[in-house]
Amino acid sequence: QVHLAESGGGSVQAGGSLRLSCAVSGTTVDSYCMAWVRQKPMGGLDGVATIDIDGSIDYAEAVRGRFTAYKDSKKNMIYLEMERVKPDDGTTYYCATRHRRPCSVEAATLYGINDWGKGALVTISS
Repeated sequence: QVHLAESGGGSVQAGGSLRLSCAVSGTTVDSYCMAWVRQKPMGGLDGVATIDIDGSIDYAEAVRGRFTAYKDSKKNMIYLEMERVKPDDGTTYYCATRHRRPCSVEAATLYGINDWGKGALVTISS
């Protein structure tokens, strides 16, 4: 059974930085497309970043250039480095797997994810 556990959420000032971590068990970060998704204000999930099995990464336009997603295969963890955060970045972030192809932010948003954790709340203060 796949288990994903996010950590690192909290409050950060606009313009600041924060790193989210996700510990993966029951599978490996090299077995599936891994993703970071976040809760939309009116419900549903938006893809933030995806990390493919080969390590290639896709970002949502809203975070490209500010967020960095990566995985550590030895630790079986994935991370999301958030920099120059904006008020719109404040929400709950989930670590997720996507079992089907393609591995992309658009696919994760439109066609869904398979496993996800309990989420990490990120609050942006001005």
